[in-house]
Amino acid sequence: MLPTITRRNFRPFYMPSIFNDDFFPVLSNSASSMPAVNIREDDKNYVLDLAVPGIDKKDLKIDINEDVLTISSETKTESEESRDGYKRKEFSYSEFCRSFYIPENVNREKIEANYKDGVLSVSLPKQKEEKNKITRKIEIS
Repeated sequence: MLPTITRRNFRPFYMPSIFNDDFFPVLSNSASSMPAVNIREDDKNYVLDLAVPGIDKKDLKIDINEDVLTISSETKTESEESRDGYKRKEFSYSEFCRSFYIPENVNREKIEANYKDGVLSVSLPKQKEEKNKITRKIEIS
């Protein structure tokens, strides 16, 4: 199974027993910006399925740096409306970053990604292990 790299945020005033969903649901949104991921494995592939609804395909980024696969997105939107002497301007910013260790038996050259209906699927094909079926006698010196 693919291990996940977790990134811990520095939160000096975090008090989980007081500020949780039961008392202040507006304040505790730490998990809402991190997309859910399913990791599957079969004989030929590892498959990562990330739930990223509402994110455009062009805003998604997938990088490989040595043995780490990183999936990230950064979205900025601005809107301005003027009507009947009133002016409204809104903006939003959202981002996420998920990283995963790539196992040694993955063929990095053939990693593929597909985006459909708000789900990003990343396929990591396994390399065929070469079995050495060489029969020989080893002499002991």
